[in-house]
Amino acid sequence: MIIGVPKEIKNNENRVGLTPAGVSEFKKQGHTLYVQESAGESSGFRDDEYRSAGAEILPDIASVFGKAEMIVKVKEPIELEYELVKENQLVFTYFHFASSETLTHAMIARKAVCLAYETVEKTDRSLPLLVPMSEVAGRMAVQEGAKYLEKPLKGRGILLGGVPGVPPANVLILGGGIVGTQAAKMAAGLGAFVVIMDVSLPRLRHLSDIMPPNVNTVMSNDFNIRRYIKHMDLIIGAVLIPGAKAPHLITREMLKTMRPGTVLVDVAVDQGGCIETCKPTTHENPTFIIDDVVHYCVANMPGAVPYTSTLALTNATLPYGMELARKGWKQACRDNNELLLGLNVVGGKVVYKGVADAWNLPFTPVKDVL
Repeated sequence: MIIGVPKEIKNNENRVGLTPAGVSEFKKQGHTLYVQESAGESSGFRDDEYRSAGAEILPDIASVFGKAEMIVKVKEPIELEYELVKENQLVFTYFHFASSETLTHAMIARKAVCLAYETVEKTDRSLPLLVPMSEVAGRMAVQEGAKYLEKPLKGRGILLGGVPGVPPANVLILGGGIVGTQAAKMAAGLGAFVVIMDVSLPRLRHLSDIMPPNVNTVMSNDFNIRRYIKHMDLIIGAVLIPGAKAPHLITREMLKTMRPGTVLVDVAVDQGGCIETCKPTTHENPTFIIDDVVHYCVANMPGAVPYTSTLALTNATLPYGMELARKGWKQACRDNNELLLGLNVVGGKVVYKGVADAWNLPFTPVKDVL
């Protein structure tokens, strides 16, 4: 198969779809690799490393899309890339269709094969290609939240872990999945008082068993959320419904009950956000303020630590990408139900129900396109 790795052009997106090591693995299986010039530079990987691994370096993004049968990238195509996507071309990346109607319609119009990292799903309901970036984002949520609690950045002026004689900050985490668990570990490690909420009692039992004493588990419901947000300094939104929009757990009117300088970090923003007032921001302009509450809503948080993120992502995506390249997408999806669940849009048809429901589009069962 001919595989293309373009340079990411989304604002401040520094990751790349494949490392030189990943290129080498594809090359050993006899595949042809095209990598755009300087695609890996921001992640710490030079063009000569890709050449040594067996890739041919192409000068621009149009050349890569033009030659490739499968595009391996990190973020969803943005408007400048829509016209580059070819009919029947396999695009293997994060799409998050449920958060962008424009992108959904664009990929339908291009009649591409869109296989989304975020909906590849194992039998235990885990999301193996979302996990590594969720781990990064969960840890970063605390790192960024702690920074924006500083007074010069309009926060409450609280040190997350406190000091002897002064209590630490209060941190509320909405969602006990991968993001929430990693955020809780980080916040607890820094000494904060942490409350983590989830709707699953078995999950809360598990978290209660594994977390240190300064992490408390609470059932997530509207009453408890309204009660706790009044006393929190940092609130992290870590809710995920695979392939669908996140529910709004914190509404606009709830902001008025929070203390001035409270910081909200909505990690779910790339799926629509679980905080009503959040809208996607960038690393260039990461925050905005509503009702004296600081909102940090960067949609590609792991892009700020691209070396770590790119290595972690390639570790997870490579086995799936190798199977797609070896068998072709149709046979690979017939053989591997995890990949089958990754198909979102195929040949102009929406084949993932969460995406169809998000935008009231006709739904085609995925097996109909195989």
